[in-house]
Amino acid sequence: MGADASKIIKELDKEDKGEIGYKFAKEVTSKLPKKLATAACDMLKSIKEGDSIPVDSISKAFEGKKVDIRQVKKAIKEAKASKGADALNFSAEELKEYAEIKAMAPEFKGKPTDEQKAAMKKQKGAMAEFSQKIQQRLSLDKKQWSAKKLGKALDQLLKKSIASEEKKSRGAISVEPPSGTRDFFPEDYAIQSWLFGEMKKVARAFGFQEYDAPVLEHAELYKRKAGEEITQQMYNFIDKEGAEVTLRPEMTPTLARMVLKKMDESGEIRDLLPLKWFSIPQCWRFETTQRGRKREHYQWNMDIVGVEGVTAELELLAAVTTFFTNLGIGCEDVGIKINSRKVLGAIVHAAGVSKEMFAPVCVIIDKLDKIGPEAVTEELKNKKVPVESAKMILDAMKCKSIDELAKLCEGKVDMTAVEEMKQLFRCAKAYGFEDYLIFDASVVRGLAYYTGIVFECFDRRGELRAICGGGRYDRLMTLYGSQKEVPCVGFGFGDCVIMELLKELNLLPSVVEKTKRRVDFVVAPFNDDLYGPACSVANTLRENGFSVEMLLEPQKKVRKAFSYADKAGARRIVLVAPTEWEKKSVKVKDLRKVGDENDKGDEVKLEDLVESMKKAFQQDKKKCEVAEEGKE
Repeated sequence: MGADASKIIKELDKEDKGEIGYKFAKEVTSKLPKKLATAACDMLKSIKEGDSIPVDSISKAFEGKKVDIRQVKKAIKEAKASKGADALNFSAEELKEYAEIKAMAPEFKGKPTDEQKAAMKKQKGAMAEFSQKIQQRLSLDKKQWSAKKLGKALDQLLKKSIASEEKKSRGAISVEPPSGTRDFFPEDYAIQSWLFGEMKKVARAFGFQEYDAPVLEHAELYKRKAGEEITQQMYNFIDKEGAEVTLRPEMTPTLARMVLKKMDESGEIRDLLPLKWFSIPQCWRFETTQRGRKREHYQWNMDIVGVEGVTAELELLAAVTTFFTNLGIGCEDVGIKINSRKVLGAIVHAAGVSKEMFAPVCVIIDKLDKIGPEAVTEELKNKKVPVESAKMILDAMKCKSIDELAKLCEGKVDMTAVEEMKQLFRCAKAYGFEDYLIFDASVVRGLAYYTGIVFECFDRRGELRAICGGGRYDRLMTLYGSQKEVPCVGFGFGDCVIMELLKELNLLPSVVEKTKRRVDFVVAPFNDDLYGPACSVANTLRENGFSVEMLLEPQKKVRKAFSYADKAGARRIVLVAPTEWEKKSVKVKDLRKVGDENDKGDEVKLEDLVESMKKAFQQDKKKCEVAEEGKE
């Protein structure tokens, strides 16, 4: 390894991991001088986007090249600053405000004049006030994100913004989707369709019916649930009719609205109970993006309406664990934490906290794992909860078993909710998924509408955020106008975290293989004159249940036609050529058959084509089944 290449690796891989992230490498490359950037770009082309880059690849890319290590250090520093800025999610208004602060005292050389000094002082004061506002809004550590560091991060964003505007003025558009959202290219969409298919298969196996609703919802549905963070994260606006609407941040309030629509004047639901509905809606929240969290995501929802007992919770948990089992995810990989908001409510009430304060207190307690007991106590104190009461609540959160919680609650609260949890665990054992369940008194779920048992699924490695979560919400309908409480239970299961988990468990390669582009036939005409006959062959095959792709540009070179069909995932290619067509025949080649590379295929009469191909595909299926049995 050359000395200069070694220096670059030392700067990039300070933790000596032997690799660096693709995104970071791309960001560094964009900051390098032209000659070095060219070498880095050539290296990146050989790496699949998203994969880690081994240091050996970096070494080869810069071998023998003269490097000014100061330029590399500068590029790395700028890339890290840019990364930090991107993670903070500044709003467009904040960026504009910062630009105005920068303009208060433009950069100058030499000794400042009195006027410049006054401008600098005014700028410093404005920056301090602005930084404080940002630190408070984003809950930033002041030591970690000083005014100076925030300024550097914002400078990077401003440069990007200016560059982006310059591009636009030249007629170019950004090829990236809006921040926090995703494009689904065909290969990505195929995997997503597979995932949704698995979700739907489980829901239908449990007797649930699918439903849907507009992605645009009344903002009022979410504002009624006071004390929730979700109202600050909505993509809401006033439409052209003056109505306040929002892209739905979650589906449960929409479900409640639809159930209310089915109620008669007496409050009875005009449908067969219980309602067992499921959906996979796209949801939108403006929040900090991170691994497993986007600003848009799809969420599998299953809800049961009209059942008071824990059998409803049991059925939903059985569905979740069945889904995991189907995907090859065992109880050694994931667990489901169980608790009861009803028990927590009684404890909080016993601690002297009013009913009105229960929902805000739950939101704070829900942060326990993220911010720790001291920070939770401080936040409870800010909500006027006495220190002694906060201690009592946190002591209850430390209980490691239902029996321990029961002992703590004895004589203080109604024990019905504790008995409900015990029954849930007993039934889960009979159902066969008890090993997935764990009692955890600290699980409360952040949403205010939960009233009974709540649950949250986690990965046992502790590397990902919650995989799914849900619980009982018996009072939600009354919040929206129902004359009486309606027992409801449901869960939400996002698509982002489960995909991360499949990657972690190395289960994604088999999914990628399953969802690869595939088609039964590619029909290839030899020339333009035979395009019409080729269309008739394709149509005949499609009418008989085969998937067929036409080669839209005729190829006289058979090898090119074979190459295209192979890349398109075709099992067989049908060649429509002059000699065979005169004999009312076509040539068919099996592209997955191992053998002679010079094999040009078999000639098949048009009248026999459909039947012979049906037999051929049946034989293919039998061979696959035998091969699968051999693996087992």
